[in-house]
Amino acid sequence: QVQVLESGGGLVQAGGSLRLTCAVSGTIYSISSMGWYRQAPGKQRELVATDVSGGTADYTESVKGRFTISRDNAKNTAYLQMNSLKPEDTAVYYCNVRTYYRANYWGQGIQVNVSS
Repeated sequence: QVQVLESGGGLVQAGGSLRLTCAVSGTIYSISSMGWYRQAPGKQRELVATDVSGGTADYTESVKGRFTISRDNAKNTAYLQMNSLKPEDTAVYYCNVRTYYRANYWGQGIQVNVSS
């Protein structure tokens, strides 16, 4: 059974940094992409960053230049380095994992709070 587990969230002051980790456990085949989404209170879930196998990364406009997604394929792990955090980055962050076989897995989410 595949499980996706996020870690590294918490409370940080504006301008600070956090690093989120997404670890995939269980047997999973042919990961095509790993990405991070977030959902703020009263808002829809939005894509933050995605890393497609082969090295292509994509970011939502509001985090470009501040967030960096990376992957360790050997460990089936993805990271989201978040710098220069802003209060508007406050949200529950979710890891998403997709495979070439069209499987789609989500973590349970982790809270990130940025105080002003």
